[in-house]
Amino acid sequence: MNRHVAIIGGGFSGAMQAVQLLRRGVGRVTLIERAGAPGRGLAYGAAHPTHLLNVRAGGMSAYPDDPGHFARWLEARGDGDAAAFAPRLVYAEYVREQLREAMAAAPGRLDLVEDDATGVDTASRGVAVTLANGAGIEADAAVLAIGNSPPKPPRMLAEADLPAERFFADPWLPGAADGLARDDSVLVIGTGLTMVDLVLLLEQRGFEGPILAVSRRGLLPRAHAAGPPPQPRSAVPTGAASRLLREVREQGEANGWRQAVDALRPVTQRLWQSTTPDARGRFLRHLRPWWDVHRHRIAPEIHARLQAMADKGQLRVAAGKLVGAESRRDGVEVEWRPRGANGTDRINVARIINCTGPEADLRGTADPLLRTLLERGTIRPDPLGIGVDVDGESRVIAADGRPRDNLFAVGPITRGSFWEIVAVPDIRSQVAGVAARLAED
Repeated sequence: MNRHVAIIGGGFSGAMQAVQLLRRGVGRVTLIERAGAPGRGLAYGAAHPTHLLNVRAGGMSAYPDDPGHFARWLEARGDGDAAAFAPRLVYAEYVREQLREAMAAAPGRLDLVEDDATGVDTASRGVAVTLANGAGIEADAAVLAIGNSPPKPPRMLAEADLPAERFFADPWLPGAADGLARDDSVLVIGTGLTMVDLVLLLEQRGFEGPILAVSRRGLLPRAHAAGPPPQPRSAVPTGAASRLLREVREQGEANGWRQAVDALRPVTQRLWQSTTPDARGRFLRHLRPWWDVHRHRIAPEIHARLQAMADKGQLRVAAGKLVGAESRRDGVEVEWRPRGANGTDRINVARIINCTGPEADLRGTADPLLRTLLERGTIRPDPLGIGVDVDGESRVIAADGRPRDNLFAVGPITRGSFWEIVAVPDIRSQVAGVAARLAED
């Protein structure tokens, strides 16, 4: 097959999209990655050696048709078995190796381009991708695999005009965990997985000062627990949402909440797609924080490290809201209101780090490519405003409401249509499906 597919983004989604296309016999693939190191992405490329995967090795295969692949690879290296929580940097090596092997098996069919894509024209039969260096790439189809956008800082902090060394709007920017005295105070906005990574990085750098992590509800990701795998549901639950909630509660009481939540994994996407937009909106407003901390859990050893920091008084996780922030000579004076309190507290910190999670709303994205595509009507926000609108085959839906046969999107930016599409087990199936569709055309 002589088709040419361009992939924009070289993290896990983009790298494995390239692998699947080559395996399906697509004649030529161009993988465009600004960082120049495909297979890493933010989740694995920005990791520290102590950062672990949040899923056991047995669930991290890159291939939906070979679920034990990563566990065997890890075991062959002597780095663990299917029950291990492998280091993320090791997983990055695994993904890169899959890409190298696919390239070796299909010589001359994969081109790696180190640059930023600034535009995608879908007006003609094929697509034309514009690069930041002024060059262009003509292809038959393109796949957006750009991963998560940087977090959007709270408006109050964005308008406070704080010095760069005092406020990091993006926790993955160089220096976010550097340059602190051992006993400085740090305020972290957000208490999810990004906060966990940042706090562990501070600890690894030898930071011993107090850390206050604040979010609206003050919820921490739960820990995985040992035990038998859940009995997965094979059919999508029907009836009112209250009935499903009651069933999950009953299963949780009988078998534990982890088993009850994990049992929904095989049907979560179909359940999401079968609900009304209003029901999805209510879920996002009221239940999403609880779903996130129970569904996207952390390794037990990571949870133990956080607990040890909390036990010795270094880490405090609280529910509350920032009220104000003012730069001082020796740091930042922050005013915040604990949840349920009438009054406010004031603290002085050396640094504030924004860990609120990726910006999902296209209307507020800082990504130049997404902004350009949105302005041109090539893409549109999904109805919930949490990503790019796509159909069930991951084809991008343009502003005119029609899906494009030559432009696809994969990974977290499609969460509005699929919801569970941020973890490897979901993304690997999605990219395999897109590859099958493109190989048939």
